[in-house]
Amino acid sequence: MNVRKIVVILKKYFSIVRDREDKTQVIESVKKDTSFRGPNLWVLIFAIFLASLGLNVNSTAVIIGAMLISPLMGPIVGMGFGIGIHDFELFKRSFKNYFIATIISVITATVYFFISPLSEAQSELLARTSPTLYDVLIALFGGAAGVVAICTKGKGNVIPGVAIATALMPPLCTAGFGLATGNVSYFFGAFYLFFINTVFIALSTYLGVRLMKFEQKVFIDKERGKRVGRYMIIIIFVTMIPATFMTINIIDKSLFKNNVQNFINKEIKQSGTQILSFDINKKDSVLSIIAVGREIADTSIVSAQKKMTFYKMDKYKLQVIQGTNSEAVIGEGNIDYRTMLQQEEKLIQELKDSLNSYKTYDDISTMIKDEIKVLYPNISTISIMKTNEIEMNNNIENTKIYAIVSVKDKKLFETKEKENLLNWLKVRCKTKDINLVVK
Repeated sequence: MNVRKIVVILKKYFSIVRDREDKTQVIESVKKDTSFRGPNLWVLIFAIFLASLGLNVNSTAVIIGAMLISPLMGPIVGMGFGIGIHDFELFKRSFKNYFIATIISVITATVYFFISPLSEAQSELLARTSPTLYDVLIALFGGAAGVVAICTKGKGNVIPGVAIATALMPPLCTAGFGLATGNVSYFFGAFYLFFINTVFIALSTYLGVRLMKFEQKVFIDKERGKRVGRYMIIIIFVTMIPATFMTINIIDKSLFKNNVQNFINKEIKQSGTQILSFDINKKDSVLSIIAVGREIADTSIVSAQKKMTFYKMDKYKLQVIQGTNSEAVIGEGNIDYRTMLQQEEKLIQELKDSLNSYKTYDDISTMIKDEIKVLYPNISTISIMKTNEIEMNNNIENTKIYAIVSVKDKKLFETKEKENLLNWLKVRCKTKDINLVVK
């Protein structure tokens, strides 16, 4: 099979021009979705309230529901479509509706969070305050899937999926939260994430329209078309710059933290020693480790310091706080490590005591076997155990001790002998709460 045949086969499978909807129908559909009047506007407001509630109570399901009913994708796709086919009337109308929708969304979210009794920022809300380069990629690929679905016949469930993936609603609600609570960093972080989604969904739409060869309007002023292209490139690069820096910073922090964790696990941890916490002071280049239990030798600390180079921490000084020093630090800290350790030690002791109480009766069985042989020759086996009994009707749990003996001849084991054996076992086991079972 030659290269030309392979190319023909690949074109057959990957071509989307063949399945493209009628151009007029697609443009009419895009224009219709850009409108924000009447029902569309009310749906947007309800979706914002719903998303704000989801962020407020940290409910992923509610947030997803809000994203599904949100009509925000319409004007963003309209802007990308307008630029792609050189229809600047469509672009201006889409931008106007996008601007109105954004203002209304932020105002609605601000009102909600201003009157809401829950003012704590939950994890779902915090996730929308620090956008990265990954959000750029999500918006780019999500927008690409969206434009393919809009312009082709087999839409399926792509549009709802794009609405969830690109997540346009939550950033606007988080921006409203920032305004309502006076947190400027939340507002700008969330609004920047929304702007990223807008730019790169529009860019994907523009590229999709060009790749699917939609006819473009002819410019009377060709210089105007070139200007629009330059503006698009500038906006894209300006949008990406902060996200790129944030992404690099997050990756650096994550890699460094992993290096520190690996260093502690491989070079510091030892049997009998517990690492309570570690702190990285970048200003003074100090890695402080709080350890309790078996003391780490000075020679081990010096050896670990030398190995910090292999973990890309050669500029850092290692400080291990242990023994009485660790107790002082624990006492000063916000987290009550001393109480945590005491509780842990108490739990361990309780488990040991419980285990010993069960093991004790196994040992007694072994200890008295020779005496049993002499005093009660009729007994062939004996087992003393502690067990829990649950009353099924009252659901009450009781701890009981049983001595289970098997006899060679039950007829020879009279009631009086059974009573004597039980009393003897109570003395030997040092407990009055023992039950005898003969089999």
